[in-house]
Amino acid sequence: MREYGPSFGIGFVAGMRSMSACAALSWAASQGRTRDNFIPAGAGARALVTTAAAAEMAGDKMPFAPDRRILPSLAFRLVVGAVGGWALAGRRAVPEYGALAGVAGAVAGTLVGRSARGGDSRTASGRSRGLAEDAVAASLAVLVVMAAEPKRRSPFS
Repeated sequence: MREYGPSFGIGFVAGMRSMSACAALSWAASQGRTRDNFIPAGAGARALVTTAAAAEMAGDKMPFAPDRRILPSLAFRLVVGAVGGWALAGRRAVPEYGALAGVAGAVAGTLVGRSARGGDSRTASGRSRGLAEDAVAASLAVLVVMAAEPKRRSPFS
């Protein structure tokens, strides 16, 4: 099960803040902690997704921010969870199971985050809970990247 911890974790982050999960994946890829090289890891990509994550956190506090459970938002969270789960599955893990763990994490993060947050971001307490959720998502993203296994380097490279 330990092989799938980062997979579930990145999915959970995606359920809370989808772009934070994208940023975490890019940073993980830049450190050689993803399964393959399909996740953009250059400095420009990391800057772009990190900026998008900060913008998502700010936009989430706006009164017009959509509910994370609407179909387009939920679908994106599930896709990010699946891709991230696949990418962060451990070396001895089955990557498809990692993708499933990422999807499960995304569902859990979406529902737990929404429940803890509540529905009203127009009040001071709603914005405070949103800021707390931002802090949890960012902290969990850092922990997930740190927990992901680095790729084994070939002795011939």
